[in-house]
Amino acid sequence: MASSLKNLSQYSEQGVARQNEDDLLSIGIVVSEWNQEVTASMAEAAIETLKKYGFQDEDIILKSVPGSFELPKAAKYFVEYANVDAIICLGCVIQGETRHFDFVCSGLTQGIMQVNLDSNIPVAYGVLTTNNLQQALDRAGGKHGNKGVEATVAALKMLQMKLDFEAENSIKLEELEKLFFEE
Repeated sequence: MASSLKNLSQYSEQGVARQNEDDLLSIGIVVSEWNQEVTASMAEAAIETLKKYGFQDEDIILKSVPGSFELPKAAKYFVEYANVDAIICLGCVIQGETRHFDFVCSGLTQGIMQVNLDSNIPVAYGVLTTNNLQQALDRAGGKHGNKGVEATVAALKMLQMKLDFEAENSIKLEELEKLFFEE
């Protein structure tokens, strides 16, 4: 197994957005209540990671949903009704005896991706899809790291990329204005 020797939460800090007084960034986290022994650990790790990069409690909006299938709708609510700069979706779906697992995983993955593509707000996918509870626990603070950390870092890196593009476009606009409107 490829991940058996690797802690999946090791990452480069390059390009991670940090809270600062100029931007006053806000992050939304939506976490599934289903498989709560797994998702609570992921949510705690996400919050700890945000605090590592300067975010305070008042910069973080934490909401819960009944199950992972509801994560895309909650992410869409964050886009439409909350003033957040990035969204982190955290959930856990464990394989059972029926094909229900496949439908839930497919639907929620496509849903989160759709919200991500339809909005200008980065939406991070922090959903574990495992064969059993032990695999989930190993990836929610166990030997393979914590998906809450990984999703948070992904959200912050995408947010920083967005901020960089916005800053570059702002500079280009200023240059054009000088070129055409200054005497």
